[in-house]
Amino acid sequence: MSVARDLIGLYRDTLALFHEKLRLAQIAMYRQNRKAIIVLEGYDASGRGEVICELSYAWDPRGFEVYPISPQAKTEAAHPFLWSFWNRQSTPGQIAVFDQSWYGRLPVEFAEHGLPDAEHEISIDEINAFERMLMENQISRVKLFLETDRETRRTRLLRRAERPEKRWKLTESDIESYRHRESYEQAFANLLKRCQTPPWHRINANQKKQGRLNALDYILQALNVELKPRTFALNSRVSERLHELSK
Repeated sequence: MSVARDLIGLYRDTLALFHEKLRLAQIAMYRQNRKAIIVLEGYDASGRGEVICELSYAWDPRGFEVYPISPQAKTEAAHPFLWSFWNRQSTPGQIAVFDQSWYGRLPVEFAEHGLPDAEHEISIDEINAFERMLMENQISRVKLFLETDRETRRTRLLRRAERPEKRWKLTESDIESYRHRESYEQAFANLLKRCQTPPWHRINANQKKQGRLNALDYILQALNVELKPRTFALNSRVSERLHELSK
């Protein structure tokens, strides 16, 4: 029991350290007018939501936006494939977090609907061009793929069905994608190999806590924030008027 308590304590201490580093990183991003995008992909029940919860704990909600991506609405389907994502980009000083992303459509179409090879190739080219434009616009990006093996995924989906507060997360599409596991693996492997701007970070999420820490670590590395003295400096005009508060 003492070993288990020690491990839990170590996890909590490490998580608290990441929270503090993330908090400072967000301040620096804001003060330096930088933009960032965090892409979280992975199978259902791989822990994407838990990573987002930790980011939400560390960050001021006014400085970042979470976009949970679901099947396209009619208004989005009437536009080109990437239209909705162009409208969800971060602005200077802001961070955009995508719970699934522009990658999500392709594995579904490939695994469950027999996407033609020609259309698949066109979509890959569009995604790579899109991400090159993000890079040229000096948007920091990190792409994380949370991986779980088949048995871990099955166990977690069944656990959702057992727990009343988790049942809302379980959908028919989760079960359907589980049935097509091999095709999804092939589709994701192809995407991770061919869409390397920037490269993907593959995270073993079979162990939830360690996977969560690894994800936060990669995010901090990708933000690559330099905590310059001016990051925490007072606005010059505020400094000039600060004496007024002492009267």
